[in-house]
Amino acid sequence: MVPDPLRLADFDYALPSDRIAQTPAEPRDSARLLVLNRASGTFDDRTVSDLPDLLRPGDCLVVNDTRVLPARLFGRRLSGGRVELLLLRRRDDGAWEALARPARRLGVGTTITLDGGSSACIIEEGVEGLRVVRLEDEAAALAAGHTPLPPYITTPLTDPERYQTIFAREPGSAAAPTAGLHFTPRLLDRLRARGIGVETITLHVGLDTFRPVSEDDPRAHRLHSEWYRVSTETAVALNQVREAGGRIVAVGTTSVRTLESAAEDDGSIRPRAGETRLYILPGYRFRAVDALFTNFHLPRSTLLLLVSAFAGRERVLDAYHHAIAAGYRFYSFGDAMLIV
Repeated sequence: MVPDPLRLADFDYALPSDRIAQTPAEPRDSARLLVLNRASGTFDDRTVSDLPDLLRPGDCLVVNDTRVLPARLFGRRLSGGRVELLLLRRRDDGAWEALARPARRLGVGTTITLDGGSSACIIEEGVEGLRVVRLEDEAAALAAGHTPLPPYITTPLTDPERYQTIFAREPGSAAAPTAGLHFTPRLLDRLRARGIGVETITLHVGLDTFRPVSEDDPRAHRLHSEWYRVSTETAVALNQVREAGGRIVAVGTTSVRTLESAAEDDGSIRPRAGETRLYILPGYRFRAVDALFTNFHLPRSTLLLLVSAFAGRERVLDAYHHAIAAGYRFYSFGDAMLIV
């Protein structure tokens, strides 16, 4: 039963700071994997490398092939003040929606000299630090940009490719679809050898990854739109999986939102591309996703709400408490869950 009203406080948990992973597992598929069975509520402690044995021949994993942009730009205003821009989404007119700091000093018409020698100009103001900027030389600006790691990761990233999945092909994200960080070419070979498929979708991760839920009733929260695509080839393959009795296993919450945005009421997938604002809360009826491979998410976040919608709030929080007691690592570079 979904609580009414839905309370954000019911999706909270305490995490010791030393459980926040600062560096990724090496190799990627050596991360721990907590398997949660929705029907029984039981847990099983495994590793990601066990995944081929935990799925069935005929199942299909769906991964997000977005690539993280070096979207964190630094520069100075003409008056000399230091500026940071986080590019979120490129508009059709070539301008970028961005988070800007210090926003109060970055009004329309402000020119910023970016590190690397190019410049940017603020052309529109939005709320909550959002600005629209036009880059003088987009290629030069991105060449001098930095990988935008989440604020809870304080250890410098020595290799930017460790914040990219092995599927990353389509540039456009401000953050990685982190569940996909656990996969290796060797693991993919073993999955395919067992008859488990792998298909790709695209969703470019935007502002809401950085934006907490602040409303007491999370139904009052609003998501910004993110661009997604499900190709004809992927839609056909997934519909064939379902028709043959296989399960669609979403790798990460971005794959969940993409698949559910492209799903018909009968669960079939249609080729689609465009913007999605799909916000999945407890009570949502899933149409396309049968199982979920995901990381451990921040308390009071839209991602924890989505996972709770899929598996049930009490089961998910029980699993999180088990993971904390068992020493699992959390968040972007942390361990993973498989919910079946």
